[in-house]
Amino acid sequence: MATPSRLSLVVLSCPLLRSAVRTPTTRFGCSTNTTTVMSIPSLSFLRHPVRAYHDQHTSSDKDSDSDPNASVTTTTIPSRLYKADEAPSLAELAALCNQPITQRDYPLSTTISSNIPLYDLSRFSPSDNSSVSHLQDEWAHNLLSGPGVFVVQNLYPDPSVIAAANTAFDLILAVESSSPTNVKGDHFAASSANARIWNAFGKHALAAPESFATYYSNPWLPAIAAAWLGPASRLTAQLNIVRPGGAPQTPHRDYHLGFQSATCAAAFPKPLHAASALLTLQGAVAHSAMPLASGPTRFLPGSQRFAQGYMAARRPEFAEFFERNWVSLPLGVGDGVFFSPALMHAAGRNETEDLQRSANLLQISAAFGKPMESVDALPIVKVVWPYVMDMAKAGTRESEVQVEALLSHLGEGYPFPTNLDRRPPGPGGMAPESEVEVLRRGVREGWGTAEVVAQLEGMREAGRA
Repeated sequence: MATPSRLSLVVLSCPLLRSAVRTPTTRFGCSTNTTTVMSIPSLSFLRHPVRAYHDQHTSSDKDSDSDPNASVTTTTIPSRLYKADEAPSLAELAALCNQPITQRDYPLSTTISSNIPLYDLSRFSPSDNSSVSHLQDEWAHNLLSGPGVFVVQNLYPDPSVIAAANTAFDLILAVESSSPTNVKGDHFAASSANARIWNAFGKHALAAPESFATYYSNPWLPAIAAAWLGPASRLTAQLNIVRPGGAPQTPHRDYHLGFQSATCAAAFPKPLHAASALLTLQGAVAHSAMPLASGPTRFLPGSQRFAQGYMAARRPEFAEFFERNWVSLPLGVGDGVFFSPALMHAAGRNETEDLQRSANLLQISAAFGKPMESVDALPIVKVVWPYVMDMAKAGTRESEVQVEALLSHLGEGYPFPTNLDRRPPGPGGMAPESEVEVLRRGVREGWGTAEVVAQLEGMREAGRA
Protein backbone atom coordinates (compact mmCIF):
# COMPACT_ATOMS: atom_id res chain seq x y z
CA MET A 1 0.00 0.00 0.00
CA ALA A 2 1.32 3.43 -0.92
CA THR A 3 2.44 5.75 1.85
CA PRO A 4 -0.19 8.50 2.39
CA SER A 5 0.80 11.99 1.38
CA ARG A 6 1.04 14.69 4.04
CA LEU A 7 -0.93 17.87 3.63
CA SER A 8 0.17 20.76 5.85
CA LEU A 9 -2.49 23.02 7.27
CA VAL A 10 -1.27 26.40 8.40
CA VAL A 11 -3.40 27.83 11.16
CA LEU A 12 -2.79 31.58 11.14
CA SER A 13 -3.59 34.20 13.75
CA CYS A 14 -7.23 34.52 14.74
CA PRO A 15 -8.14 38.05 15.89
CA LEU A 16 -11.79 36.97 15.81
CA LEU A 17 -11.34 35.12 19.10
CA ARG A 18 -8.68 37.37 20.60
CA SER A 19 -10.75 38.05 23.72
CA ALA A 20 -10.00 34.53 24.91
CA VAL A 21 -6.42 35.55 25.71
CA ARG A 22 -7.77 37.71 28.51
CA THR A 23 -9.42 34.77 30.25
CA PRO A 24 -7.81 32.16 32.54
CA THR A 25 -7.97 29.67 29.67
CA THR A 26 -5.60 31.46 27.35
CA ARG A 27 -4.52 28.21 25.76
CA PHE A 28 -7.94 27.85 24.11
CA GLY A 29 -7.71 31.22 22.39
CA CYS A 30 -5.88 32.04 19.21
CA SER A 31 -2.65 34.01 19.45
CA THR A 32 -2.20 36.99 17.19
CA ASN A 33 1.44 36.31 16.47
CA THR A 34 1.89 32.56 16.15
CA THR A 35 1.70 30.08 13.32
CA THR A 36 1.09 26.38 13.89
CA VAL A 37 1.67 23.71 11.27
CA MET A 38 -0.11 20.37 11.50
CA SER A 39 0.58 17.52 9.11
CA ILE A 40 -2.49 15.60 8.05
CA PRO A 41 -1.65 12.20 6.56
CA SER A 42 -5.26 11.12 6.20
CA LEU A 43 -6.00 13.33 3.18
CA SER A 44 -4.00 11.15 0.83
CA PHE A 45 -6.72 11.10 -1.78
CA LEU A 46 -6.12 14.81 -2.51
CA ARG A 47 -2.78 13.96 -4.06
CA HIS A 48 -3.81 13.25 -7.63
CA PRO A 49 -1.54 14.83 -10.27
CA VAL A 50 -3.27 16.20 -13.31
CA ARG A 51 -2.07 14.14 -16.23
CA ALA A 52 -2.24 17.04 -18.60
CA TYR A 53 -0.87 15.26 -21.64
CA HIS A 54 -0.39 11.66 -20.65
CA ASP A 55 -3.92 10.56 -21.50
CA GLN A 56 -4.86 13.21 -24.03
CA HIS A 57 -6.98 12.20 -26.94
CA THR A 58 -8.44 14.15 -29.81
CA SER A 59 -12.07 13.83 -30.77
CA SER A 60 -12.66 12.65 -34.31
CA ASP A 61 -16.21 13.99 -34.37
CA LYS A 62 -16.67 17.39 -35.98
CA ASP A 63 -19.81 19.48 -36.03
CA SER A 64 -20.81 20.65 -39.46
CA ASP A 65 -20.37 24.30 -38.53
CA SER A 66 -17.10 23.88 -36.58
CA ASP A 67 -13.62 24.82 -37.65
CA PRO A 68 -12.36 21.79 -39.63
CA ASN A 69 -8.87 22.37 -38.24
CA ALA A 70 -10.00 22.48 -34.61
CA SER A 71 -9.87 19.51 -32.28
CA VAL A 72 -11.31 18.79 -28.84
CA THR A 73 -8.72 17.81 -26.25
CA THR A 74 -9.69 16.26 -22.92
CA THR A 75 -7.56 15.79 -19.82
CA THR A 76 -7.88 12.79 -17.58
CA ILE A 77 -8.44 14.05 -14.03
CA PRO A 78 -9.51 11.74 -11.19
CA SER A 79 -13.17 12.00 -10.28
CA ARG A 80 -13.98 14.39 -7.46
CA LEU A 81 -16.59 11.90 -6.25
CA TYR A 82 -16.73 8.38 -4.86
CA LYS A 83 -19.09 5.98 -6.59
CA ALA A 84 -21.95 4.62 -4.51
CA ASP A 85 -21.88 1.28 -6.32
CA GLU A 86 -18.10 0.82 -6.18
CA ALA A 87 -16.73 -1.27 -3.31
CA PRO A 88 -13.95 0.42 -1.31
CA SER A 89 -10.83 -1.58 -0.52
CA LEU A 90 -11.31 -3.83 2.49
CA ALA A 91 -7.58 -4.61 2.42
CA GLU A 92 -6.78 -0.92 2.85
CA LEU A 93 -9.01 -0.68 5.90
CA ALA A 94 -7.50 -3.85 7.36
CA ALA A 95 -3.99 -2.42 6.98
CA LEU A 96 -4.98 0.79 8.79
CA CYS A 97 -6.54 -1.17 11.65
CA ASN A 98 -3.54 -3.46 12.04
CA GLN A 99 -1.16 -0.88 13.50
CA PRO A 100 -0.56 -1.51 17.21
CA ILE A 101 0.43 1.33 19.54
CA THR A 102 2.40 1.44 22.79
CA GLN A 103 2.87 3.97 25.57
CA ARG A 104 5.89 5.26 23.68
CA ASP A 105 3.39 6.68 21.21
CA TYR A 106 1.27 8.29 23.97
CA PRO A 107 3.59 8.70 26.98
CA LEU A 108 1.07 10.60 29.13
CA SER A 109 -1.42 7.74 28.98
CA THR A 110 -1.83 5.54 32.05
CA THR A 111 -2.03 2.36 30.00
CA ILE A 112 -2.90 1.01 26.55
CA SER A 113 -5.69 -1.56 26.36
CA SER A 114 -7.02 -3.11 23.14
CA ASN A 115 -5.05 -0.48 21.21
CA ILE A 116 -6.87 2.34 23.02
CA PRO A 117 -4.99 4.78 25.33
CA LEU A 118 -6.47 5.39 28.78
CA TYR A 119 -5.73 8.57 30.76
CA ASP A 120 -6.32 8.85 34.50
CA LEU A 121 -7.20 12.54 34.84
CA SER A 122 -6.64 12.44 38.60
CA ARG A 123 -2.92 12.59 37.75
CA PHE A 124 -3.31 16.01 36.10
CA SER A 125 -4.65 19.45 37.00
CA PRO A 126 -6.87 21.26 34.49
CA SER A 127 -5.32 24.51 35.77
CA ASP A 128 -1.83 23.45 34.67
CA ASN A 129 -1.69 24.94 31.18
CA SER A 130 1.52 23.16 30.25
CA SER A 131 0.37 19.65 31.11
CA VAL A 132 -3.06 20.25 29.56
CA SER A 133 -1.40 21.41 26.33
CA HIS A 134 0.72 18.25 26.18
CA LEU A 135 -2.36 16.12 26.77
CA GLN A 136 -4.15 17.97 23.99
CA ASP A 137 -1.25 17.24 21.64
CA GLU A 138 -1.60 13.52 22.35
CA TRP A 139 -5.38 13.56 21.99
CA ALA A 140 -5.26 15.45 18.69
CA HIS A 141 -2.63 13.09 17.28
CA ASN A 142 -4.67 10.10 18.42
CA LEU A 143 -7.87 11.32 16.76
CA LEU A 144 -6.17 12.20 13.48
CA SER A 145 -3.36 9.72 13.00
CA GLY A 146 -3.70 7.10 15.74
CA PRO A 147 -6.45 4.83 17.05
CA GLY A 148 -9.08 7.58 16.84
CA VAL A 149 -10.38 6.96 20.38
CA PHE A 150 -9.22 7.45 23.98
CA VAL A 151 -10.66 6.92 27.45
CA VAL A 152 -10.43 9.49 30.25
CA GLN A 153 -10.85 7.93 33.68
CA ASN A 154 -12.08 10.10 36.55
CA LEU A 155 -13.52 12.70 34.21
CA TYR A 156 -16.09 13.15 36.98
CA PRO A 157 -14.34 11.90 40.13
CA ASP A 158 -17.13 13.07 42.46
CA PRO A 159 -19.98 10.51 42.19
CA SER A 160 -22.46 13.03 43.60
CA VAL A 161 -22.22 15.08 40.38
CA ILE A 162 -23.32 12.10 38.29
CA ALA A 163 -25.95 11.12 40.86
CA ALA A 164 -27.52 14.60 40.78
CA ALA A 165 -27.58 14.57 36.98
CA ASN A 166 -29.18 11.11 37.00
CA THR A 167 -31.89 12.39 39.34
CA ALA A 168 -32.65 15.20 36.90
CA PHE A 169 -32.69 12.78 33.97
CA ASP A 170 -35.09 10.46 35.82
CA LEU A 171 -37.51 13.35 36.28
CA ILE A 172 -37.28 14.28 32.60
CA LEU A 173 -37.82 10.68 31.50
CA ALA A 174 -40.85 10.35 33.78
CA VAL A 175 -42.46 13.44 32.26
CA GLU A 176 -41.64 12.49 28.69
CA SER A 177 -42.72 8.86 29.03
CA SER A 178 -46.17 10.00 30.17
CA SER A 179 -46.72 11.89 26.91
CA PRO A 180 -48.50 9.80 24.22
CA THR A 181 -46.92 11.92 21.49
CA ASN A 182 -43.38 11.54 22.75
CA VAL A 183 -41.85 8.88 20.48
CA LYS A 184 -38.12 8.25 20.81
CA GLY A 185 -35.79 6.69 18.28
CA ASP A 186 -32.21 5.65 17.79
CA HIS A 187 -30.26 6.26 14.60
CA PHE A 188 -28.71 2.79 14.50
CA ALA A 189 -30.68 0.52 16.89
CA ALA A 190 -34.23 -0.56 17.67
CA SER A 191 -35.91 2.23 19.63
CA SER A 192 -37.62 -0.21 22.02
CA ALA A 193 -34.24 -1.17 23.46
CA ASN A 194 -33.43 2.35 24.60
CA ALA A 195 -34.66 5.18 26.74
CA ARG A 196 -33.42 8.46 25.31
CA ILE A 197 -33.51 12.15 26.11
CA TRP A 198 -32.92 14.33 23.09
CA ASN A 199 -31.45 17.74 23.93
CA ALA A 200 -30.50 16.50 27.38
CA PHE A 201 -28.24 19.56 27.58
CA GLY A 202 -31.06 22.10 27.56
CA LYS A 203 -33.54 19.94 29.47
CA HIS A 204 -30.99 19.29 32.23
CA ALA A 205 -30.53 23.05 32.68
CA LEU A 206 -34.26 23.75 32.98
CA ALA A 207 -34.96 20.77 35.26
CA ALA A 208 -32.03 21.19 37.66
CA PRO A 209 -29.96 24.34 37.01
CA GLU A 210 -27.60 23.86 39.95
CA SER A 211 -26.81 20.29 38.89
CA PHE A 212 -26.35 21.51 35.32
CA ALA A 213 -23.95 24.26 36.39
CA THR A 214 -21.86 21.83 38.41
CA TYR A 215 -21.81 19.22 35.64
CA TYR A 216 -20.84 21.53 32.78
CA SER A 217 -18.35 23.62 34.75
CA ASN A 218 -15.98 20.65 34.46
CA PRO A 219 -12.89 22.24 32.83
CA TRP A 220 -11.85 18.97 31.22
CA LEU A 221 -14.75 19.13 28.78
CA PRO A 222 -13.59 22.30 26.94
CA ALA A 223 -9.97 21.14 27.20
CA ILE A 224 -10.78 17.91 25.38
CA ALA A 225 -12.96 19.71 22.84
CA ALA A 226 -10.31 22.35 22.13
CA ALA A 227 -7.69 19.69 21.43
CA TRP A 228 -9.61 18.67 18.32
CA LEU A 229 -11.91 21.57 17.46
CA GLY A 230 -10.18 24.69 18.74
CA PRO A 231 -12.09 27.45 20.55
CA ALA A 232 -15.77 28.38 20.26
CA SER A 233 -17.14 24.85 19.84
CA ARG A 234 -20.78 24.03 20.63
CA LEU A 235 -21.70 21.09 22.88
CA THR A 236 -24.96 19.16 22.66
CA ALA A 237 -25.92 16.10 24.70
CA GLN A 238 -28.34 13.18 24.53
CA LEU A 239 -28.90 10.71 27.35
CA ASN A 240 -29.07 7.09 26.18
CA ILE A 241 -30.11 4.16 28.38
CA VAL A 242 -29.88 0.60 27.05
CA ARG A 243 -31.90 -1.88 29.06
CA PRO A 244 -30.95 -5.53 29.69
CA GLY A 245 -31.31 -7.47 26.46
CA GLY A 246 -30.87 -4.36 24.33
CA ALA A 247 -29.56 -5.30 20.88
CA PRO A 248 -26.32 -3.86 19.50
CA GLN A 249 -26.23 -1.07 16.96
CA THR A 250 -25.12 -1.61 13.41
CA PRO A 251 -21.56 -0.36 12.80
CA HIS A 252 -21.48 3.18 11.51
CA ARG A 253 -19.74 6.51 11.36
CA ASP A 254 -21.35 9.59 12.89
CA TYR A 255 -22.71 12.98 11.92
CA HIS A 256 -22.37 14.65 9.42
CA LEU A 257 -21.85 12.24 6.51
CA GLY A 258 -22.36 9.21 8.73
CA PHE A 259 -26.06 10.08 8.78
CA GLN A 260 -26.34 10.03 4.98
CA SER A 261 -27.10 7.10 2.71
CA ALA A 262 -24.30 5.92 0.44
CA THR A 263 -26.04 7.54 -2.53
CA CYS A 264 -26.34 10.84 -0.71
CA ALA A 265 -22.77 10.71 0.63
CA ALA A 266 -21.49 10.01 -2.89
CA ALA A 267 -22.81 13.40 -4.01
CA PHE A 268 -20.31 15.18 -1.76
CA PRO A 269 -16.78 15.64 -3.20
CA LYS A 270 -13.92 13.71 -1.63
CA PRO A 271 -12.44 16.65 0.32
CA LEU A 272 -15.76 17.06 2.15
CA HIS A 273 -15.55 13.45 3.29
CA ALA A 274 -12.32 14.43 5.04
CA ALA A 275 -13.84 17.69 6.32
CA SER A 276 -16.79 15.85 7.86
CA ALA A 277 -14.38 13.96 10.10
CA LEU A 278 -12.83 17.20 11.33
CA LEU A 279 -15.96 19.15 12.26
CA THR A 280 -17.19 17.23 15.29
CA LEU A 281 -15.99 15.23 18.28
CA GLN A 282 -18.01 12.39 19.77
CA GLY A 283 -17.97 11.59 23.46
CA ALA A 284 -19.80 9.70 26.16
CA VAL A 285 -19.81 10.02 29.95
CA ALA A 286 -20.65 6.83 31.84
CA HIS A 287 -23.65 7.47 34.12
CA SER A 288 -23.71 3.85 35.25
CA ALA A 289 -21.10 1.17 35.64
CA MET A 290 -20.31 -0.32 32.24
CA PRO A 291 -18.82 -3.80 32.51
CA LEU A 292 -18.15 -5.54 29.22
CA ALA A 293 -21.31 -7.62 29.61
CA SER A 294 -23.39 -4.43 29.53
CA GLY A 295 -22.21 -3.68 25.99
CA PRO A 296 -20.14 -0.48 26.10
CA THR A 297 -19.38 0.98 22.69
CA ARG A 298 -17.51 -1.21 20.24
CA PHE A 299 -14.70 0.48 18.31
CA LEU A 300 -12.53 -0.30 15.30
CA PRO A 301 -9.31 1.61 16.11
CA GLY A 302 -7.64 3.20 13.11
CA SER A 303 -10.73 3.09 10.91
CA GLN A 304 -11.18 6.88 11.03
CA ARG A 305 -8.19 7.15 8.66
CA PHE A 306 -9.94 5.16 5.92
CA ALA A 307 -10.67 7.78 3.26
CA GLN A 308 -13.68 5.93 1.82
CA GLY A 309 -15.11 5.05 5.21
CA TYR A 310 -18.39 6.90 4.74
CA MET A 311 -18.98 4.88 1.60
CA ALA A 312 -17.97 1.61 3.26
CA ALA A 313 -19.64 1.72 6.67
CA ARG A 314 -22.98 0.20 5.63
CA ARG A 315 -21.65 -2.39 3.18
CA PRO A 316 -22.09 -5.98 4.43
CA GLU A 317 -18.45 -7.00 3.93
CA PHE A 318 -17.30 -4.08 6.09
CA ALA A 319 -19.92 -4.87 8.74
CA GLU A 320 -18.56 -8.43 8.83
CA PHE A 321 -15.01 -7.11 9.17
CA PHE A 322 -16.15 -4.88 12.02
CA GLU A 323 -17.86 -7.80 13.75
CA ARG A 324 -14.65 -9.85 13.63
CA ASN A 325 -12.33 -7.07 14.82
CA TRP A 326 -14.09 -4.63 17.16
CA VAL A 327 -12.77 -3.93 20.64
CA SER A 328 -14.45 -2.53 23.73
CA LEU A 329 -13.42 -1.35 27.18
CA PRO A 330 -15.29 -1.33 30.49
CA LEU A 331 -16.00 2.07 32.03
CA GLY A 332 -16.62 3.17 35.59
CA VAL A 333 -19.17 5.76 36.67
CA GLY A 334 -17.79 9.19 35.73
CA ASP A 335 -15.34 7.89 33.13
CA GLY A 336 -15.49 9.29 29.60
CA VAL A 337 -14.59 8.11 26.13
CA PHE A 338 -13.98 10.43 23.17
CA PHE A 339 -13.55 9.50 19.54
CA SER A 340 -13.47 10.73 15.97
CA PRO A 341 -16.88 10.85 14.26
CA ALA A 342 -15.23 8.95 11.39
CA LEU A 343 -14.30 6.01 13.61
CA MET A 344 -16.40 2.94 12.85
CA HIS A 345 -18.23 2.05 16.05
CA ALA A 346 -21.46 0.62 17.46
CA ALA A 347 -23.08 0.37 20.86
CA GLY A 348 -22.91 -3.21 22.12
CA ARG A 349 -25.49 -5.70 23.34
CA ASN A 350 -26.53 -5.43 26.98
CA GLU A 351 -26.23 -9.05 28.12
CA THR A 352 -26.77 -8.33 31.81
CA GLU A 353 -29.95 -9.25 33.63
CA ASP A 354 -30.46 -6.16 35.74
CA LEU A 355 -28.07 -3.36 34.70
CA GLN A 356 -29.35 -0.43 32.66
CA ARG A 357 -26.38 0.94 30.76
CA SER A 358 -26.58 4.73 30.90
CA ALA A 359 -24.42 7.26 29.08
CA ASN A 360 -24.63 10.98 28.46
CA LEU A 361 -23.66 11.20 24.79
CA LEU A 362 -21.76 14.36 23.92
CA GLN A 363 -21.52 15.70 20.40
CA ILE A 364 -19.25 18.71 20.16
CA SER A 365 -19.21 20.77 16.97
CA ALA A 366 -16.52 23.08 15.66
CA ALA A 367 -17.38 26.75 15.27
CA PHE A 368 -17.44 26.24 11.51
CA GLY A 369 -19.94 23.36 11.51
CA LYS A 370 -23.67 22.98 12.13
CA PRO A 371 -24.58 21.05 15.29
CA MET A 372 -27.09 18.23 15.02
CA GLU A 373 -29.34 19.76 17.68
CA SER A 374 -30.31 23.38 18.23
CA VAL A 375 -29.56 24.97 21.60
CA ASP A 376 -31.33 28.13 22.79
CA ALA A 377 -29.03 29.90 25.22
CA LEU A 378 -31.60 32.34 26.63
CA PRO A 379 -33.75 30.04 28.79
CA ILE A 380 -30.63 28.20 29.97
CA VAL A 381 -28.84 31.42 30.95
CA LYS A 382 -31.96 32.64 32.78
CA VAL A 383 -31.92 29.70 35.19
CA VAL A 384 -28.17 29.06 35.40
CA TRP A 385 -26.78 32.61 35.69
CA PRO A 386 -27.12 32.85 39.51
CA TYR A 387 -24.92 29.75 39.84
CA VAL A 388 -22.40 31.23 37.40
CA MET A 389 -22.08 34.33 39.56
CA ASP A 390 -21.83 32.26 42.75
CA MET A 391 -18.87 30.41 41.24
CA ALA A 392 -17.27 33.67 40.11
CA LYS A 393 -17.53 35.18 43.60
CA ALA A 394 -15.24 32.47 44.99
CA GLY A 395 -12.36 34.30 43.28
CA THR A 396 -10.01 31.30 43.20
CA ARG A 397 -8.00 30.00 40.28
CA GLU A 398 -10.09 26.83 40.34
CA SER A 399 -13.36 28.77 40.26
CA GLU A 400 -12.11 30.93 37.38
CA VAL A 401 -11.38 27.84 35.31
CA GLN A 402 -14.78 26.36 36.19
CA VAL A 403 -16.62 29.56 35.24
CA GLU A 404 -14.83 29.72 31.91
CA ALA A 405 -15.69 26.08 31.23
CA LEU A 406 -19.37 26.69 31.99
CA LEU A 407 -19.56 29.88 29.90
CA SER A 408 -18.06 28.06 26.92
CA HIS A 409 -21.14 25.80 26.87
CA LEU A 410 -23.84 28.37 27.65
CA GLY A 411 -23.61 30.51 24.53
CA GLU A 412 -22.36 30.57 20.97
CA GLY A 413 -18.64 31.25 20.87
CA TYR A 414 -18.74 32.09 17.16
CA PRO A 415 -20.46 35.38 16.23
CA PHE A 416 -21.48 34.45 12.68
CA PRO A 417 -23.84 34.57 10.85
CA THR A 418 -24.99 38.04 11.87
CA ASN A 419 -26.14 41.38 10.47
CA LEU A 420 -22.95 43.39 9.99
CA ASP A 421 -24.89 46.59 9.27
CA ARG A 422 -26.24 46.56 12.82
CA ARG A 423 -23.42 44.59 14.47
CA PRO A 424 -20.19 45.81 12.87
CA PRO A 425 -16.79 44.63 14.10
CA GLY A 426 -15.42 46.48 17.08
CA PRO A 427 -12.53 48.94 16.82
CA GLY A 428 -9.46 47.19 15.47
CA GLY A 429 -11.35 43.91 15.17
CA MET A 430 -12.69 41.70 12.42
CA ALA A 431 -15.77 40.35 14.19
CA PRO A 432 -18.48 41.54 16.58
CA GLU A 433 -18.92 40.07 20.05
CA SER A 434 -20.08 36.48 20.38
CA GLU A 435 -22.58 35.31 22.99
CA VAL A 436 -19.77 33.81 25.07
CA GLU A 437 -17.87 37.12 25.00
CA VAL A 438 -21.00 38.90 26.25
CA LEU A 439 -21.29 36.36 29.07
CA ARG A 440 -17.63 36.89 30.00
CA ARG A 441 -18.26 40.63 30.11
CA GLY A 442 -21.27 40.02 32.32
CA VAL A 443 -19.13 38.10 34.81
CA ARG A 444 -16.45 40.81 34.85
CA GLU A 445 -19.01 43.58 35.35
CA GLY A 446 -21.18 41.69 37.84
CA TRP A 447 -24.42 41.68 35.86
CA GLY A 448 -27.61 40.26 37.30
CA THR A 449 -29.79 37.80 35.44
CA ALA A 450 -32.07 40.45 33.92
CA GLU A 451 -29.11 42.41 32.54
CA VAL A 452 -27.35 39.45 30.93
CA VAL A 453 -30.59 38.22 29.36
CA ALA A 454 -31.35 41.71 28.02
CA GLN A 455 -27.87 41.94 26.50
CA LEU A 456 -28.27 38.58 24.75
CA GLU A 457 -31.75 39.46 23.51
CA GLY A 458 -30.47 42.77 22.15
CA MET A 459 -27.60 41.02 20.39
CA ARG A 460 -29.96 38.54 18.77
CA GLU A 461 -32.36 41.22 17.61
CA ALA A 462 -29.53 43.28 16.13
CA GLY A 463 -28.17 40.20 14.36
CA ARG A 464 -31.37 39.41 12.47
CA ALA A 465 -31.44 39.96 8.72
